[in-house]
Amino acid sequence: MRIDILTLFPEMFENVLGHSILKIAREKALVQYNLFNIREYAENKRCVDDRPYGGGPGMVMKPEPIFNTVEAIERETDARCKKILLTPQGDRFSQSIARELANEAHLMLICGHYEGFDERVRVGLDAMEISIGDYVLSGGEIPAMVVIDAVVRLIPGVLGDLDSTANESFNDSLLEYPQYTRPAEYRGMKVPPVLMSGNHQKIKEWQKNHAMERTLEKRPDLLNKI
Repeated sequence: MRIDILTLFPEMFENVLGHSILKIAREKALVQYNLFNIREYAENKRCVDDRPYGGGPGMVMKPEPIFNTVEAIERETDARCKKILLTPQGDRFSQSIARELANEAHLMLICGHYEGFDERVRVGLDAMEISIGDYVLSGGEIPAMVVIDAVVRLIPGVLGDLDSTANESFNDSLLEYPQYTRPAEYRGMKVPPVLMSGNHQKIKEWQKNHAMERTLEKRPDLLNKI
């Protein structure tokens, strides 16, 4: 998979992409990250935003630098890609969306900043709009990192264990069951005996039941999707 990141602050991504699963995915040649500084594609590199027509606080990102960046990438790759605008007005990001995006060969994540994009960016680009929640951040960089991490770990071969993602929260619309590791007892808290029994059928039943109980307790809204 190729992931292009369009941002005014490419340096924000360097540490995130250079560690843990995202680094492993790149080392395995399963994903390629490309950072594009939107400012470098502006006709006036000192002016990538301006005051909004009609008045109002803050500054709005101009359409010209964004279109220039997108079109430069498209000329370079000559391939169709999935464009994504990171915006609080977008669809709420979910595990199901992450799974869909993991099947794409080429993603282009476009990070807004300040008061967001000029509306003509939304109108002129055939782009999916994604929000990571009902709150406002300073820019789209952190949401882009969230999307990248959630998507890349679903690419086949990135995680060593094929079952690693199958039993996680939000698969089958359930939260994940409780997890334990060594020691078997810590400060009086013991691992449930069934998990150490070696009886795989009973372990699976325990996991399924506790996934259902945890979902009912913490996120009963998810059960409506089953």
